[in-house]
Amino acid sequence: MNRQRGGKPQGKRFNKSHSKPNEQPKASANKGNSNEIRLNKYIANSGICSRREADVHIATGLVSVNGKVVTEMGYKVKPGDEVRYDGSRINPEQKAYVLLNKPKGFATTTSEGKGRTVMDLVANATASRIKPIGRLGRNSKGLLLFTNDTEIENKFKNSKRGVPRLFHIELDKNLKLEDLKKIQNGFKIQDKLITVEEISYIEGATKKEIGLKIKNTGNTIIRTIFEHFNYDILSIDCVAIAHLTKKDIPRGHWKHLSKEELSMLKML
Repeated sequence: MNRQRGGKPQGKRFNKSHSKPNEQPKASANKGNSNEIRLNKYIANSGICSRREADVHIATGLVSVNGKVVTEMGYKVKPGDEVRYDGSRINPEQKAYVLLNKPKGFATTTSEGKGRTVMDLVANATASRIKPIGRLGRNSKGLLLFTNDTEIENKFKNSKRGVPRLFHIELDKNLKLEDLKKIQNGFKIQDKLITVEEISYIEGATKKEIGLKIKNTGNTIIRTIFEHFNYDILSIDCVAIAHLTKKDIPRGHWKHLSKEELSMLKML
């Protein structure tokens, strides 16, 4: 990680006239709020280091709160404060990575008032505030990854690289070979190029059943593709996300990613 000092050093080297632009947040401004948390504990809770190590990082000017470098021991952080370590924003929650095998009938949303949602299925998975990456329609099923790790989330949203997802799709009729080839080669809808990673018939099944690999995080793109060629989709099942599969995850259940699975995901 490259060192970013967050501005000029604080302390004895500068007189009052020079210290004003970089004036530190005052501890007195955040006293008496039960939701406040000591800065060193906030950093430790993020998983970066221990409290003792956090004190060292604070003293050396590597930590800022709301854009101001803080070197004061005992400084308290309020809810909503932006805390950065070495230039990168940190979160006091432990990072969590939950893989759900979603059944039909659950909406992929974090909003309330939408009936049964995928958040109901992972409610007891972790105390961290996780959210789903991408979408599966209410009547779609299969793998859905939840996390509070923005670095992993951004991997899925990266337009150039992305993370591949493999779907088992059942259509209302056989997919013509000529349409399969058009989808594989890429095609345009309203001057927008639509591309997929792979598409093929499912071995041993009818030509109504298709394997489709894409990097797009949305669910509507799949319906858009087949509706363009006049096919109705009967079912959508996400069977793999990169190297992650449904092995040992019954429908409606979830698991935490192993260290090996997470390491491979971060390498993508």
